[in-house]
Amino acid sequence: MRGLYSVGILTLFTWHFRSWLYDLFSFITVSFDYLQRTLLARVYDVAYDTRLDYAANLSSRLNHDVWLKREDEQPIFSFKLRGAYNKMTNLSRSVLDRGVVAASAGNHAQGVALAGQKLNCPVTIFMPVTSPVIKVKSVKSLGADVILVGDSYAEASDAANEFCEKHQLHIIPPYDDPDVIAGNGTVGLEIMRSLTGQVDTIFVPVGGGGLIAGVAAAVKQINQEVEIVGVEPEDSDAMFQSMEAGRRIKLKQVGIFADGVAVKKVGSETFRLVRKYVDRIERVDTDAICAAIKDIFEDTRTIVEPSGALAVAGMKQYCRSLSGRRRTLVAINSGANMNFDRLRHVSERAEIGERREAILAVTIPERPGSFKKFCSVIGGRNITEFNYRYADDQDAHVFAGIEIDDASQIQQSIDELVRHGYPVIDLTDNEMAKVHVRHMVGGHSPKLDNERVFRFQLPERPGALLEFLEKMGGSWNISMFHYRNHGADFGRVLCGIQVPPEENDLFSIFLKVVGYTHVEESDNPAYRMFLT
Repeated sequence: MRGLYSVGILTLFTWHFRSWLYDLFSFITVSFDYLQRTLLARVYDVAYDTRLDYAANLSSRLNHDVWLKREDEQPIFSFKLRGAYNKMTNLSRSVLDRGVVAASAGNHAQGVALAGQKLNCPVTIFMPVTSPVIKVKSVKSLGADVILVGDSYAEASDAANEFCEKHQLHIIPPYDDPDVIAGNGTVGLEIMRSLTGQVDTIFVPVGGGGLIAGVAAAVKQINQEVEIVGVEPEDSDAMFQSMEAGRRIKLKQVGIFADGVAVKKVGSETFRLVRKYVDRIERVDTDAICAAIKDIFEDTRTIVEPSGALAVAGMKQYCRSLSGRRRTLVAINSGANMNFDRLRHVSERAEIGERREAILAVTIPERPGSFKKFCSVIGGRNITEFNYRYADDQDAHVFAGIEIDDASQIQQSIDELVRHGYPVIDLTDNEMAKVHVRHMVGGHSPKLDNERVFRFQLPERPGALLEFLEKMGGSWNISMFHYRNHGADFGRVLCGIQVPPEENDLFSIFLKVVGYTHVEESDNPAYRMFLT
């Protein structure tokens, strides 16, 4: 009897012990111990432990030690495969055999598609119609079925959820899931393991919050002194607004230049973790993102996508408020799925974002020699762009880009022009002017006589434009002028010059003296149709 009693007590104790262990495990799971989850995350079947590259140029300019976490070097050129694969490895074989579904603007889609390929799992991806073509093609090449629907991630997500309910399939969330968050958190573990010295601040791009939640939760549990700073575009700042309000805010619309973070509403779990672990959120504009793309290229010779450059853009902005000791800063380059046709826009805006170019509207007298005088007032500053078309006999309105070294020189240039009698309007921060007006200056001019049009190639060096005008002297009136510095060996100029018929021989001599390669375009049908 005593033996049976002892066995009963032991059984009861064992049951209570097992129950206690289960409750403890459940508590750990429910409270989401992300350091443990991240340490156990299965990501390296598909992902690389990416490099931390020292950014020498950025470090020199910012006077801090800048390191770039190169997630752009992953197999899909984005960190997104980490969370997607970790989530899918935690699904049962029967769920994987039926297939999974995801909604994404591109990078998460590629992560799920690659995971599906690795795990032999059918994948269907819903992507916004606005997704970059390079990302759509990549998803298809990984064997996933792609359905394009809606203009935003929210619309694609709604369609994906409906599809899942209809076909009883499992959806792979892009950010608001503990397994996805933990998989992304491995980025933070790698940073802490790679830098043996003190890491002061880690800058993380923010969309739905999956990356920053994972990085922050893991890093802060290793070292609470490491500052975590999120970075969002000004026109897609759902996390910033949510943090300000103390609750999740849904944006009415989002900008899609940085399409990888174009999210209207952040996740509930990511928001909880960001509020707990993230120190601050920086917001940056499009010009700052473009400048950051250029900065990363100059240090790595790699072109990242706009969302991939967010961290660097925010880091540069943050550094303006820093003083004191030299700090160790890490920026996560989250992706490099850049559409090639965006490069022109990026290159044009990068100089403005870095405050290396001022855009000015200047009024000059409409008479021979005015343009040359204007260039001489500018002095040693390189003119990056010049748009002008004759309008009347009194004044000429010039759209000019001027190379500067820093923002303070914008006002210096304006003051110098005003001192010489030129009315000036600063358009450097005028969005309409930068996006549209600079390409629309010109048009028909009904009052012109004897206009001849030439394309010139000028050596791309400071003073070349002024040299050209000095050789012309004040002999002929310039009725149209367009020039834009494209970073090539030669600057391309389209120039309209009023030459009376009796002075054609003299003008031919001028063309020989000036010595620049040129082609006359006076009979070009595009000129005839749009400019005369």
